[in-house]
Amino acid sequence: MTILLLAGSPSAPSRSTRVLHHVGEKLALLGHRYSKLDVRDLPGDALLRADFKHPEIQAALSQVAEATAVVVATPVYKAAYSGVLKAFLDLLPQFGLTDKLVLPLATGGSQSHMLALDYALRPVLSSLAAKHVLPSIYATEAQVMWSEQDGLSLDENIVQRINEGVQQLSDSLQALNKIASNAFHPIPFSQVRCSV
Repeated sequence: MTILLLAGSPSAPSRSTRVLHHVGEKLALLGHRYSKLDVRDLPGDALLRADFKHPEIQAALSQVAEATAVVVATPVYKAAYSGVLKAFLDLLPQFGLTDKLVLPLATGGSQSHMLALDYALRPVLSSLAAKHVLPSIYATEAQVMWSEQDGLSLDENIVQRINEGVQQLSDSLQALNKIASNAFHPIPFSQVRCSV
């Protein structure tokens, strides 16, 4: 089972991507494997023109398809998630998140943009048929600090929310893994032995 860290920020470095990578590190400590996808690294022309034949777009869509869970991070701009993330989500098939767990993360200038996750991003993730969209994690710029010397510094409340979100995602993945390991595996007819 793999986790995809999907960074939806158009800029680098960004607070939302740093929080996303922090979540990835926490998941790795719990024994989970993850891969990364920065939407801003995809060819802009292919992204905006929805060029499904472009090899980098195909590779990105494959990353989503192969993941068991997706952690989506975005900055909030003008009370909505980023346009580059929207452009990428629009490329996913209608049911592109079927059977996937999704953990949404966002950063914004103030608490007044917190509901953008629930009113803008969550409906899109649900419409893509995500198995379960976990409770969102939102942090303001003041709660996510960065310095070259000290690295990432998070407010206590955000640390607690991240720990809870990571644990909930980890527990959900373990439950899925347990269900998958107990699943019925059909036996080929050629291996069935009958005695009379």
